[in-house]
Amino acid sequence: MVSFKQLALLALGAVQVQAQCVGPAINSAALNLIKEFEGWRPNIYRDPVGLPTVGYGHLCRDSSCSDVPYPIPLSVANGERLLRSDLATYQNCITMQTASSVVLNANQYGALVSWAFNVGCGATSTSTLIRRLNAGESPNTVAAQELPRWNKAGGQVLPGLVRRRAAEVELHRTSTSVRALPACS
Repeated sequence: MVSFKQLALLALGAVQVQAQCVGPAINSAALNLIKEFEGWRPNIYRDPVGLPTVGYGHLCRDSSCSDVPYPIPLSVANGERLLRSDLATYQNCITMQTASSVVLNANQYGALVSWAFNVGCGATSTSTLIRRLNAGESPNTVAAQELPRWNKAGGQVLPGLVRRRAAEVELHRTSTSVRALPACS
């Protein structure tokens, strides 16, 4: 019989292992894709759904972007630092949301991180795309069928999102021997 204390320690151990697992950094192809589609804006602006944004698509917590640790207008160097910092969240969510049986190369992973950066970790966590990957379906088939469905903002199809999803599918299909996932076993 396992005691409550043993179960609690086991649960804490699992949490510690999970907390130590960090999603790998994306490759330059994925970073360039994100930068291309997010665009560069050194000053605060409103995104297509009206949210305050700065740099390469950094969503601000308030209208003055007080959460940004760099002076605004941003320099390009600080904008890239902010983007890389922001990407850590989305690299981790794709890493943690995919089962350890899901094998992705660096381009496939980068395409999914781009998608997560655009739609958010909450949306990816409940997506059919992640569910299908975790069920063992072919990553290229899943991405080709599911990514194009994520083409709306504010309920409207946006041509920019249609182009972005097509670029993510193309990157996802680009072979490379560099493996990204599973990152944690």
